[in-house]
Amino acid sequence: MKRSNMRPGRGAAAAPTWVTLNATATAAGAALLCATAGLAQAQQAAPSASEGSSTVVVTGIRRGIEGAISVKKNANNIVDAISAEDIGKLPDVSIAESISRLPGVTAQRTAGRASQISIRGMGPDFSTALLNGREQVTTGDSRGVEFDQYPSELLSNVDVYKSPDGGLIGQGLSGTVDMRTVRPLDAQGRTVAVNLRKQRTGVGLQQEGDGYRFSLAYIDQFADRKLGVALGFARFDEDGAKTSRFDSWGSGSTTYQGQTVNVPYNGFGTFTDQTTQTRDGAMAVLQYRPNKQFSSTLDLFYSKFDKVKATKGFQAPLNDSWSNGNYDTAGVLTSATLNGSDVTQGTFNNVRGVVRNDSEATNDKLESVGWNNKFVTGAWTLAGDLSHSSARRRGGIIETTAGVAQSALGTAQLDSLTFTNAQQFTPAMNYTDRSVVKLTDVQGWGGGINSPQAGYSKLPNVKDELNSIRLSAKRDMPEGWMISTIEGGLNFADRSKTRAFVEGRLVIKGGNPLGAADIPGSGVDTVGGIAIPVFDPSNAIGPIYEVARKLHPDIYNKDWTVDEKVTTLFVKGDIDSTLWGKQLRGNVGLQVVNTDQSSRAFNVDRGQCSSDQNCPADTNTAGAKYTDILPSLNLALELGNDQVLRFALARAMARPTLNDMRASFGFSVDNSLQILKGDAGNPLLKPTRANAVDLTYEKYFGTRAYFAAAAFYKDLRSYVLRQDVTVDFTPYVNPGTALPPGGRLLGLINMPINSNGGDVKGLELAASLPLNMAAKWLDGFGIEAKYADISSSVNLAASGVATDGIDAGSSIPLPGLSRKSGAVTVYFEKWGFSARVARKYRSNFIGEVSDFAGDRRLTYVKGEGITDLQLGYEVQSGFAKGLSVLLQAYNLGNTEYVRYRGTPDNIVEKTKYGKTYLFGLNYKL
Repeated sequence: MKRSNMRPGRGAAAAPTWVTLNATATAAGAALLCATAGLAQAQQAAPSASEGSSTVVVTGIRRGIEGAISVKKNANNIVDAISAEDIGKLPDVSIAESISRLPGVTAQRTAGRASQISIRGMGPDFSTALLNGREQVTTGDSRGVEFDQYPSELLSNVDVYKSPDGGLIGQGLSGTVDMRTVRPLDAQGRTVAVNLRKQRTGVGLQQEGDGYRFSLAYIDQFADRKLGVALGFARFDEDGAKTSRFDSWGSGSTTYQGQTVNVPYNGFGTFTDQTTQTRDGAMAVLQYRPNKQFSSTLDLFYSKFDKVKATKGFQAPLNDSWSNGNYDTAGVLTSATLNGSDVTQGTFNNVRGVVRNDSEATNDKLESVGWNNKFVTGAWTLAGDLSHSSARRRGGIIETTAGVAQSALGTAQLDSLTFTNAQQFTPAMNYTDRSVVKLTDVQGWGGGINSPQAGYSKLPNVKDELNSIRLSAKRDMPEGWMISTIEGGLNFADRSKTRAFVEGRLVIKGGNPLGAADIPGSGVDTVGGIAIPVFDPSNAIGPIYEVARKLHPDIYNKDWTVDEKVTTLFVKGDIDSTLWGKQLRGNVGLQVVNTDQSSRAFNVDRGQCSSDQNCPADTNTAGAKYTDILPSLNLALELGNDQVLRFALARAMARPTLNDMRASFGFSVDNSLQILKGDAGNPLLKPTRANAVDLTYEKYFGTRAYFAAAAFYKDLRSYVLRQDVTVDFTPYVNPGTALPPGGRLLGLINMPINSNGGDVKGLELAASLPLNMAAKWLDGFGIEAKYADISSSVNLAASGVATDGIDAGSSIPLPGLSRKSGAVTVYFEKWGFSARVARKYRSNFIGEVSDFAGDRRLTYVKGEGITDLQLGYEVQSGFAKGLSVLLQAYNLGNTEYVRYRGTPDNIVEKTKYGKTYLFGLNYKL
């Protein structure tokens, strides 16, 4: 039997897919699918590559597309990929933007940028991220990687595995993202590339922003191509646009002239955010291959991302007394205009408005080191890999409040505020009058006169570190065996993640709980049509404020360490055989994964907390050990005429979020139930496990075009939810603990547990076609399209997860799942000119946001469609050959980011980010 030269790949197609984005996209997608279906006969008559008399060098857009198609076609797993058009030129300005154009992959925007991704309808915590095949740690409190921390200019390609294999270490349940840097000995020769792009952000907003992106890449070979070096640097510097954000507290009802009426807002907040950010990234690769028997590769990667966000805003309770606002009174509706029982406009009296001037600084740092050595002796290949990944986040958040000061309780002047159901608000008071509006404790949020709070300070800190070693041996099997190679080995990974928060109330200096201070400066800004005084609070601690340290139980919950020691034994056999006279390739494998996990955190007896400054806590440590058996099978049957039928079967797992695994424990006596009751993390949590099956049909036309249809099914055996669990409190009480009547020690703890699961299933379509294959006069034009329809039987009780804007008594679908998603890209490339228009879409989904305490919460996010444009020209000859110019535009339709409560028309947050324009020069030697 002839041995196939195909090897297990790490990659896949870069083609977005057809979806009903609009009438134009629908027509384009339908035409594409019909065109690809009709090309088989034409392909049979086409000359083979060997018949050509010259070599055609593919560059630019087509190079990236054909590189991705080649990876997908030759892979043994089910994979998708994106590939760089040239050195330092991935198709988008961020990795997450590029990944989200793959079938079944979506991204959630953070501050207007795609940051975290969902694969096949499952949130970021169900996938993992690798860099050159090595697992990466994160700066957040979970496992989900924030991809905007990885400069796209430093990566050569990204492979998304949708089916695992025995040799894929650190694999995810929904998928595995492997970001790859260049291998210098694979390059044709010395290459130097310089890219510079000037950008304008927030175009169409009140105040636009600007910045630039710069990158430099160097690749060379020495010592008769035995030694290769690749170096890269990328900087992103931006003074961001001023984006507007509206927060609604939802609608409600009140009494007006003796009848119950519906008001559009219980309260509201209107804000502007402006972010200044700088990201520096660097990578280095040293590759040594003195002969065919030995090779050694050293990978270095570094990223430093600094962000400062200035927030200005105005908040006001209307229909409700503000939760925890000790100084607030319920508003009274007057002068209302009714449409039936619905208020379309009116005025609320007794309003105590709050002016906000906040500052949030974040400093993230990522470091990754990997050293791989391979030695070939006869039929054996021995390999050893050492790696280190670390992430560090330091932050500083200052929140300030200003309003009408009061010399004694109840003496502050109250406002009246007129509103319409079109988010128009007009206060009667002039909030820019600094003689009236002061920095003070406006609402009594900290608890009132005995615990004044004129603002708040938070210092979040996250440290994550992973060290691993991998040893493996691979043997080529004798000719004629079904298994062509067998690889086995061991991987040991040691991870430790620590999260810590230092928090405190800001108190006006002088000791008066009702004290007030002048707002510095004379700056004025407008938020949502309301003029407010503004200043920079970042240096206000000391001159204006003192910090009263808080030791609240909820703050103790944010201080924890989680350790994991994971030992993986793995074996994988590559299949090279025939079935029914057709070539059959693939792999079969097994992983035995032993996990030793533990956590250190705080045990808080809330009954012994006399105040936020006096709340004693004990250290609590717990953990668990368990073993998982993960078999996998990938088969690719060559049907002939460049057609492949793939089948994959696997058992996969996703470890719990690290925040859920914390050993935090807090309790007190519940007087209504007369028992001890509290909440906790769960360091005994097991992974979410799933059995997965995939079936894919792929039709290729060389590496120029393809069509793929994939169906998948995942049976989730469990899902992590918070529930009340009966617990014996004996280990957690001490002589000072207050007990319920009778001293009963059995009580309830609300904690995350491995609850019932469900299934996730879906269909993915993808195609890519250069249109000259359909008609010669369309030479240079092409289209890519993708579409995914994914559903799940998982319905989660909202009471079992942390939510924002979701009623506790309701149920929610699987977080991260958009029922429908897709993208269409139309491009032209010829004579040095290039143009590309791309639109991607995802339907409504459950996303993640950070709350005021810095914790993650689930929320409804409205579906969105985003259109991007890219134009370019590359000089083809002469002294300027290698120089290209580029114009890019993102979010051309100024699509808003919208969160809602219950139904899409009940909006709780709406943010406009504006368009982004970039103009750049690229030069390659």
